[in-house]
Amino acid sequence: MILVIDIGNTNTVLGVFENDQLKHEWRLQTERHKTEDEFAILIKSLFDFKEIKFSEIKGIIISSVVPPIMKALEKMCHIYFNLTPLIVGKEQVNSSLEIKYPNPEEIGADRIVNAVGAIHLYDAPLIIIDFGTATTICYVDEQRAYRGGIITPGIKISMDALYNHASKLPKIEIEKPTNIIGQSTIEAMQSGVYYGYEAQVDGIVHRIKKQTKNNPTVIATGGLASLIASGSETIQHIETHLTLKGLYFIYQKHA
Repeated sequence: MILVIDIGNTNTVLGVFENDQLKHEWRLQTERHKTEDEFAILIKSLFDFKEIKFSEIKGIIISSVVPPIMKALEKMCHIYFNLTPLIVGKEQVNSSLEIKYPNPEEIGADRIVNAVGAIHLYDAPLIIIDFGTATTICYVDEQRAYRGGIITPGIKISMDALYNHASKLPKIEIEKPTNIIGQSTIEAMQSGVYYGYEAQVDGIVHRIKKQTKNNPTVIATGGLASLIASGSETIQHIETHLTLKGLYFIYQKHA
């Protein structure tokens, strides 16, 4: 069994692969100040429900956009699993992704992992949209090289901004409205957020296609991918586990 861990600003996702299949997945809130012992207790409680023992894990790979967590996680891997984890972004870990980008060190580990996973599943060229804390849109060219992309505030950030900075606007659930013209404050907010992001995604994808003069496959991932993709004109595939699969593919190349 291989344990893969993706640490995002909002959520941490863990997965266990066995025989090249994702057997188990857990999504947790990212907590920046846990100790190695607290991480171990948490993971053990998740494993116990699935009757998994630490000794059954033969390898670990981690991607993170939250550096303060990494020291405790690495110690946890050494102490409780007796394993040295692969860390995406460290020099000794080769993602095999060709990067044509002026400052490669600026690229988040999650974007690299998503690109590796998407290339493995769909080849190239590609546009990869990740609906996370930030919404990232990445472009991989026909030679499978990562070329760059777009970063915008995530949907939840935009919703929170409305609630926090407009005193009369309520906090609402993110869902697809029935009509684009809202008949109440809540409907108007839901319409603005949903159709605004849908139009933003489609508009950016059309502009990328126009600039690159090719027809890349468009893939969406992240917690709200299914919601936005349901009305999008450009999203072709939803890959809920793209990051976990990308981590596993990178691990397999090292193994």
